[in-house]
Amino acid sequence: MDLIRKIPVPDPGPAQRDVAAVWVWRLVREPFTAATWRRTAYAVTALPIGVVCVPLGLAGLPAGRWQRGLARTLLGAAPARGSRSGLLHALVALPLNLVTAVVTVYGWSIVPMNLGWPLRAGGDPADAWGGPTYPGAWAFHAIVGGLGFLLLMPWVVRTLTGLQLRWARTALA
Repeated sequence: MDLIRKIPVPDPGPAQRDVAAVWVWRLVREPFTAATWRRTAYAVTALPIGVVCVPLGLAGLPAGRWQRGLARTLLGAAPARGSRSGLLHALVALPLNLVTAVVTVYGWSIVPMNLGWPLRAGGDPADAWGGPTYPGAWAFHAIVGGLGFLLLMPWVVRTLTGLQLRWARTALA
């Protein structure tokens, strides 16, 4: 008499394995798509355009046209044309644009900085994560900081530019 019975674990089947493969492929491919780099360009350029649009809006010039054009060109989704000026959007979006630009520039700069860890000045492997050897420290920085942020940053930028676009659609419509 067998007291412990083995419970059969069902095979997930090819459909479930394909879904997982699609998600992994999408995760790995995303940093190299044109859409990711257009969103990154929008995240970085929205701040200076917003700063320029504040005096334009105060002077009564079409600041909203610049902001709609930037969203249409880089994100492919232009906010609807409305009667509102771009001044409100430029003023309220400045803090969000600043946070987005800082996070984007810093996050993307971490990738080459960690992939080229041995080239950094003062890189003592005894005190570095992954140390006390150069290969260990370089491998740790390259895998966690380099490849990790390479796979993470497209999703961070997508989220932040989604917030920016949502505010643009609200304020410029």
